[in-house]
Amino acid sequence: MVFWVFGYGSLVWNPGFDYDEKIVGFIKDYRRVFDLACIDHRGTPESPARTCTLEEKEGAICWGTAYCVRGGPEREKLAMQYLERRECEYDRKTIVTFFKEGDSQHPALTDVIVFTSTPDKVNNKYYLGPAPLEDMARQIATAYGPCGNNRDYLFLLEKAMHDIGHEDNLVIELANEVRKVLGVGNMLTNVATAQLPHPPHVSIPTRQLQPLPEPIVLDG
Repeated sequence: MVFWVFGYGSLVWNPGFDYDEKIVGFIKDYRRVFDLACIDHRGTPESPARTCTLEEKEGAICWGTAYCVRGGPEREKLAMQYLERRECEYDRKTIVTFFKEGDSQHPALTDVIVFTSTPDKVNNKYYLGPAPLEDMARQIATAYGPCGNNRDYLFLLEKAMHDIGHEDNLVIELANEVRKVLGVGNMLTNVATAQLPHPPHVSIPTRQLQPLPEPIVLDG
């Protein structure tokens, strides 16, 4: 038995389950968007976070990481149970074809599972839909939940995409807009030591805020 799952959000830097192999690559005809609410990890029901999901778009590619679990149905079951708890806001399991860098014509893997969401506010209570960049940035800058701040989710994703060599333009633009809200300009601040000012119109207990990622140099 071999089980493959594609990660494009927090799974890129924090899979959280035992896996046997990790491959950097991409899927076709999907792009990353921040249209999904998170109310139990990086946000709350009263102040939901914005996390990424996939939007179908012909010709687009979405880079991320594929994880393999081998060893039989029990290991596969344990991995899936963990992922279903963690990805509970996603209401779909989509099967995709996965490609490795340098070969966009011949799939490296088929039948790869990816967690996605129904883009319908009626049928999917977690679907927020698109919003202006500035509005998304204000929401991400201030939302927090039991697992930390929404802004850290975004900054860690920005760094993870840099680390695998495939930055996402939307992630970079949104992260820079969040920095404007937080008053830190275009600087990426060390995740272990940063102390950021709160936006003047927002009251958030200091103990809830987590620091920002370490500095990185972005290509281009």
